[in-house]
Amino acid sequence: MLKKPLLSFLILPFSLLPWFSMGMVFDSTANALPGQKTEEVETWIKAHSTLRPNNGEKLFVQKSDTAAQRFTFLASVLPPGKVAFAKDRSKIRSERITMYDAVNGMTFQRFQEALRVIYGLDIYQDFNNAQLLYKYPNQSAINSARFAKTPIREALQGELRVGDRYAYWVEVAQPKTGKAFTGQMTILLKSDLDKLEAELRNR
Repeated sequence: MLKKPLLSFLILPFSLLPWFSMGMVFDSTANALPGQKTEEVETWIKAHSTLRPNNGEKLFVQKSDTAAQRFTFLASVLPPGKVAFAKDRSKIRSERITMYDAVNGMTFQRFQEALRVIYGLDIYQDFNNAQLLYKYPNQSAINSARFAKTPIREALQGELRVGDRYAYWVEVAQPKTGKAFTGQMTILLKSDLDKLEAELRNR
């Protein structure tokens, strides 16, 4: 059973606590990540004591006890960002964690803790040691969003990082006042990094 300080960073409701054990959080090593075969990732998701998909769920998992708290996990054969044609559908190219919490709010730190719970310490450390490539919004983007009267664009705060093993994209929607309620973290192949960075810079 997890201690309360760690639970406060996780989106999953209290009824899901039996999924987490101290061993799962601190000793697990991810064995299915972008770059691996689709079938291997499906098997990993099915056997994962935290993700534990419902009947009919394979690469997309949804968890929710209330409308105020939701969690999704998606493994995709597509790179993140604008939709592109997938030449090879046998290999996973990105995995995305999306969380919505209208009760406790959403922070970058909560995504870091979710990364550790799902993937283990190796990937968690790869993220923590990753180089920051791009952070947004800058003042120019904020001014542009205000001029265009698009508060959603102004609210999006994100980081793009590259580690030794993977690249990472984290984004939360932070309003001018109050908590951020939603966000996402994506693990992607480093070979897809240039495409995503160019799209984020040219939003």
